[in-house]
Amino acid sequence: MSPFTFARADEHDFERLLLIRHAAMRPSLEQVGRWHPQRARARFRAAFSPAVTRLVLVGDTLAGCVALKPQGGELEVDQFYLDPRFQGSGLGSAVLRALLAEADAVGKPVVLTVLRDSAAIRFYERHGFVQTGAEDWDLFYRRPVTAP
Repeated sequence: MSPFTFARADEHDFERLLLIRHAAMRPSLEQVGRWHPQRARARFRAAFSPAVTRLVLVGDTLAGCVALKPQGGELEVDQFYLDPRFQGSGLGSAVLRALLAEADAVGKPVVLTVLRDSAAIRFYERHGFVQTGAEDWDLFYRRPVTAP
């Protein structure tokens, strides 16, 4: 896995991040019969907040994005998408470890939502997340603060 850096997203990044979201999520959404490009665009538009969204760069190449949002006494990982060309390379684990280290440094647990039946479930469980709830299409996960 190549080293990565974070850069702050801005409003002009929306379209290129939407393309990455589509590429990353389409297979999982098709599997559960929920792929609708217009709905995917609307959901990403509603959740996209440049103030808390980071670009994931490998060299000068945009590899994905992730948001780390304050939610009361917790931090929420949201909009975590990697271009499929970078999936399976260890990049996702490296990005998540960096975010979890930030959360641990400020003493906050981390929460997130995963699409039911997604391969990402195993990924998050490997990183210490435990399921805390479920709805029709989503599963909710939490990772407590880990001592350094």
